[in-house]
Amino acid sequence: MSLHKQPELKEAVLNLPQKEKDKLLVRLVGKDKMLMKQLHFQLLEDQVDLEDRIEKLKERLALLFADGRNTVKNIPVYSNYKELQSLIRQASGLVNEHEKITKDKYSEIDCRIFILNEAFRRFPRLFEKSAVHSAFKLHDYVKARVKTTTNKFEKLHEDLQFDLQESMEEMMAFAMERDLA
Repeated sequence: MSLHKQPELKEAVLNLPQKEKDKLLVRLVGKDKMLMKQLHFQLLEDQVDLEDRIEKLKERLALLFADGRNTVKNIPVYSNYKELQSLIRQASGLVNEHEKITKDKYSEIDCRIFILNEAFRRFPRLFEKSAVHSAFKLHDYVKARVKTTTNKFEKLHEDLQFDLQESMEEMMAFAMERDLA
């Protein structure tokens, strides 16, 4: 139940002594891991920490795709389509968490472009036309990722767009060639 649906409770909480509110706040924050990560970032980290986070995220993504070479082959068969979609989803989850914590749009889009370009570079045959159902699912998922990434890219300031332009063009060229855009 939401606090804004219970105005009496909200008013009572706001009228508590400061010390009581502080205790409640600390207890509540401890129950939500994402909130703890967000507060840690907002209150205790700075630009250098953000750059470290971005670097570590990119390393994790690169490692994820490097390890993916063991489970996904560039051969158009059912299992490879499913494994690649799973790999891309896992990588997207890492970026989603990063964005929720940092609210940094530039690094989010940079990493999303990186994910798609890695998938396209490493597994180009899995993006060819296919009659396999799992290929359709992968292609639909990637189309949605390309569209979302493009929309977010277009909302960035033009100076930030300029910095990402080359990798964005690489992604879009492949996507358009394979009818994924």
